[in-house]
Amino acid sequence: MKITKQALENAAEAQIISHQQATALYAYLTSQAQHSPAFTFTHVLYYVGGLIAIGAMTLFMNLGWEAFGGAGIVFISVLYAMAGLTLTHYFSNKGLTIPAGICATFVVCLTPLAIYGFQLWLGVWPDDTEYRSYHRYIKWHWLYMELGTLAVGTVLAWKYKYPFMLMPIAVTLWYMTMDIAAMLSGGDSTWELRKLVSMYTGLLMIGLACWIDLRTRSNADFAFWIYIFGVIAFWCGLSFQYSESELSKFIYFCINVLMIGFGVLLGRRVFVIFGALGSCGYLGYLASDVFKNSWLFPIVLTAIGLGVISLGVLWQKHETRITQWARAKLPTLIQERLKQRG
Repeated sequence: MKITKQALENAAEAQIISHQQATALYAYLTSQAQHSPAFTFTHVLYYVGGLIAIGAMTLFMNLGWEAFGGAGIVFISVLYAMAGLTLTHYFSNKGLTIPAGICATFVVCLTPLAIYGFQLWLGVWPDDTEYRSYHRYIKWHWLYMELGTLAVGTVLAWKYKYPFMLMPIAVTLWYMTMDIAAMLSGGDSTWELRKLVSMYTGLLMIGLACWIDLRTRSNADFAFWIYIFGVIAFWCGLSFQYSESELSKFIYFCINVLMIGFGVLLGRRVFVIFGALGSCGYLGYLASDVFKNSWLFPIVLTAIGLGVISLGVLWQKHETRITQWARAKLPTLIQERLKQRG
């Protein structure tokens, strides 16, 4: 629930709190919200600017930088990193935690470029692949860049403790498992192997995110980005699996429904979003393939849809009691963490 100024004023009008308390409470909540990610114009500008800068040095890197040679790439990367760390300290000292975290993340994202340039400089780069292919293709020799990124990212995340810094670490973990699969399979991993690796990597990342969630005692959400990429990796690997068995497809649907329930229980919307996408995909498959010429299927599906709406009404009515009952069945540590998250 979002607490607005109008809601506090309404509470004051109802004599639940005084007008003075409403004003003071709103000022306090507003000051606290400045340090937490939210969908405000200021925060959108922060993240858009940060992602543009990060994208310039990662996804949108072109061949022009190859002209600098290995030593030039290392030198420029170090200059960029020094500027990023300087801005991190500057924003941190000003109490601007979000731009500070974005600048620190920018430094982590520079790491693979610097390692690539260093390998070119030493003459140990194994082929003629350019850096811009790092985010597009799976190759075993990206592993040096990925291991270095994990090392730098872990050290900087431990030092600065900004949740956004976990984003490049999560992406790198996903990349690394794909490249390890390519290495173990002789350099050319099949599509089937990639799907399986993605699915199991996603499960491991979800497990890691849950562990971080339970271990974290601060208000900062350090597990957020691990959950995001863990769910994406797992869901994509699962969804691209191919099977002729109707039972397997139904199990896929059940897994997506469980993801929705799991997301509601943990308060993690990413599970709900991808679970809903998978569930809708399965229903679309039934409509277009299994019951293609059936006049009864749309009627049944409509009834199911109305039933889900009715379930939503009942859930809203009894949400507190059901949630308390469900969470009471969980281990104490998980209950405490969920209470902190509200």
